[in-house]
Amino acid sequence: MRIVIKVGTSTLTHATGKLNIRRVEKLCKVMSDLKNAGHELILVSSGAIAMGVGKMNLTRKPDDVPTKQALAAVGQCELMYVYDKLFSEYHHTVAQLLLTGSDVEDSQRHMNFQNTLFRLLQLGALPIVNENDTVATAEIAVGDNDTLGAIVAVNVRAELLVLMSDIEGLYTADPRKDPSAELIPEVRELTPELLALAGDAGSELGTGGMVTKLRAAGMCMEAGCDMIITNGVRPEDLYRIAEGEAVGTRFVGNKEARCNR
Repeated sequence: MRIVIKVGTSTLTHATGKLNIRRVEKLCKVMSDLKNAGHELILVSSGAIAMGVGKMNLTRKPDDVPTKQALAAVGQCELMYVYDKLFSEYHHTVAQLLLTGSDVEDSQRHMNFQNTLFRLLQLGALPIVNENDTVATAEIAVGDNDTLGAIVAVNVRAELLVLMSDIEGLYTADPRKDPSAELIPEVRELTPELLALAGDAGSELGTGGMVTKLRAAGMCMEAGCDMIITNGVRPEDLYRIAEGEAVGTRFVGNKEARCNR
């Protein structure tokens, strides 16, 4: 199975912005094991700006774009160093791709981006994708690696996109405010009622939220790719997901579109 795994800032770091070492080590171990089992994996990783915050010993994420860009430059180095070190321990080679909106919108650059990803998979590498926050101010303003994950999944014709976040999945209401909220295990159609369930952005260091996740789900479902939202605190759940077990909320892709891909 070809799986794109997107990890959010809240999964990778503590609230301080410092790396959550235990969780990231477990994530890399599980992903390495899934690759050993024959799955093709692509990691879409947030966290560069947040890790820059921690690296520079700042108390909070800044508001101005130049400082965000500077912190992204610092944090991306740290992020890739950690991934390279941990995946190398399990004999897997990582490759970094930093994308901007132009890489997707421009036809020639889009084709180059696709060709590079396919070739990396053929070579057995593990591509790690992030927005190029150091130079792309529009991407920093949007801060939307959920959509980036969907773009990658659709372009590599993945069977599944997994969004690892700080919430178990899509609920009937905000579970942080409503204790009676219930997890929705499966979604086959994004109705206006479901879209209305989306709230605001999540953690202070992250920039996502359910709005971006539902947008990503729509892109995947239309292309015939399934998508799952699950809690990133349990990287071992990726085993269950790869085996087809019910975890989090699964958005079922259009089967007809999948057959035509």
